[in-house]
Amino acid sequence: MDGHKVEGFWRSHQVPLAGLHDNPAHLKQLEDWLKSYKADELFDKSGRLIPELKALAPKATRRMSANPHANGGQLRKALRMPDFRGYAIKLKAPAQVSAENARPLGQFLRDVMRQNMTNFRVLSPDENSSNKLDDIYEVSKKLWLADYKPEDADGGQLSPDGRVMEMLSEHTLEGWLEGYLLTGRHGFFSTYEAFAHVIDSMFNQHAKWLASCRHLAWRAPVSSLNLFITSTVWRQDHNGFTHQDPGFLDVVLNKSPDICRIYLPPDVNTLLCVADHCLRSTDYINVIVSDKQKHLQYMNMDEAITHCTKGISIWPKASTDEGCEPDVVIASAGDIPTKEALAAVCLLRESFPDLKIRFVNVVDLFKLTPDTEHPHGLSNRDFDSLFTENKPVIFNFHGYPWLIHRLTYRRTNHKNIHVRGYKERGNINTPLDLAIQNQIDRFSLAIDAIDRIPALRVAGAHAKEEFRNLQIECQRYAYENGVDKPEVDQWTWPS
Repeated sequence: MDGHKVEGFWRSHQVPLAGLHDNPAHLKQLEDWLKSYKADELFDKSGRLIPELKALAPKATRRMSANPHANGGQLRKALRMPDFRGYAIKLKAPAQVSAENARPLGQFLRDVMRQNMTNFRVLSPDENSSNKLDDIYEVSKKLWLADYKPEDADGGQLSPDGRVMEMLSEHTLEGWLEGYLLTGRHGFFSTYEAFAHVIDSMFNQHAKWLASCRHLAWRAPVSSLNLFITSTVWRQDHNGFTHQDPGFLDVVLNKSPDICRIYLPPDVNTLLCVADHCLRSTDYINVIVSDKQKHLQYMNMDEAITHCTKGISIWPKASTDEGCEPDVVIASAGDIPTKEALAAVCLLRESFPDLKIRFVNVVDLFKLTPDTEHPHGLSNRDFDSLFTENKPVIFNFHGYPWLIHRLTYRRTNHKNIHVRGYKERGNINTPLDLAIQNQIDRFSLAIDAIDRIPALRVAGAHAKEEFRNLQIECQRYAYENGVDKPEVDQWTWPS
């Protein structure tokens, strides 16, 4: 083309015949090229394929478009599911005991695998052991088809028929999982939060594909793509700054509201409830954010089911406003943000016993958006009922704070919603020190509440001084000892 090589070369992926409107020579070359296919011999005068060629096409399910493996929902069978209630943490009172949120989930997935050994796989770019899901190895090992070394017998968990796919390549695993789902099977993908970004573009394309399929009646539903985001931003006291990025949620929020769901269960029982729901669903991308480390446990299973069913609710035991308007709403989404928000409530209640506080927790993030924009969204009336029309709202969020503003900017009380979240500050810090640096800690929240409540702006000065002194002391202790103060790290809700 104009003296340049095109065929079999990089230019063939460009636009070799550009400027056709102004270049008659290029237009003639395009015409000659198209005519070289001899379309006049392949189609009749009305543009239909000639009968002898049409007869060569495969029939029925031999056609590519009708092959059930290309429309995997036709082959899909629902998972046989154990009762997730059987893996619950039993609680006598909220916020009294700590547990690894992901460990019971691993036991639940183990038994899902046990009952579905031909159509369910678990995938992870890091070790499932690191993500506390390693109970699954009791049922199925990691798939390994290469050579074995003697040391592999010592905890390698390898097997030629394993159904756990582990490879330090998020995009390879994402491709495997998409193919597995699109051919009628089921899967569960866990990954470190900061590295979910590796599959941003693949997630985008799958979300677009699912959205397009909503308009094709013949396309059978496929199992949802379930992403478990763990090793989260707020517990990186060993890995540091490189592992602190909750921004995958921002990417998810850009996609079709008919397709995407984001869940932030704060404890074991809500995580189990959400996981069971997601594994049963079809034609969604479900993103579940929950850390793998030990965290306070808040709800028994019945309470967790009710909370997850609503997606957002008032926690009565942390609230003091029943029967009247609150002076302030403290809200949270995520495990560490919920703990710090509850601790802030305690500080405020101790200093101001007459203060009317409403505590709201969010599991289903899309509850915050209007019901006109997302099927899970709250109506304006319900949102105003929870968050009031004119009272200050201190929202402690797991991710970047502006994401909450994106979801709520149309709401009546948006100007009074003050969001705390990750601000790209910190490194290898203790959990509380990292929270302080990003201002999601209990002291920052309590001080912010005092500043936002008109009656406390002056009267609360002494309490603010006390909270700031405590904050400084906690940071000093962390720097000198490398751990948080025990009474802060092991904080529980007053009995």
